Amino acid sequence: MLSRFSELMFVDVVRRYLETLPAERTGWLTGLRHPSVGRALTALDRSPNRDWTVGSLAREVGLSRSVLAERFTQFVGQPAMQYLTNWRMKLAANHQLSGTDSIATVADRVGYESEAAFSRAFKNVVGMPPGQWRRRRRH
Repeated sequence: MLSRFSELMFVDVVRRYLETLPAERTGWLTGLRHPSVGRALTALDRSPNRDWTVGSLAREVGLSRSVLAERFTQFVGQPAMQYLTNWRMKLAANHQLSGTDSIATVADRVGYESEAAFSRAFKNVVGMPPGQWRRRRRH
C-alpha cells in the first residue's frame, strides 16, 4: 500500500508541475498536457516499432492529419515523425549499450525494416553510424 501511495504522490506532483508550465513552453511534458497530443505521444512511446505515419497516428487519436500535425508541433516543439525518429534513436542507443544485439536486430526492434535505413537515420540524428557509436561508447 505504501508503494501505491508513493506512486499517487508522484503522479500528483507531475500533474501540479504540468499546470505551472508557461503556455509558450514546448516539449514532451507540455504535449502530455493536451489530450490528443498526449494520446499521440503515448501511442508513439508504447509502439515505436509500428509503421507510423501522420495519418495512422491521427486516426489513432481521432484527429485529422493536419490538426494533429499542427497541434503536435505546437505543443511538443517538433513534428510527430521527427519526435518518433528521435525516440527510436534513443531506444536504439539504449539497446546498443545494454546488449550484444546486432545492428540489424536493433534496427528491427525500433521499427526499421532495413539495417541501411536505420544506419542512415541513426547517423543523421547522432552524427555517426551506429557501429562506430557503439564502439566509442563502450570504450
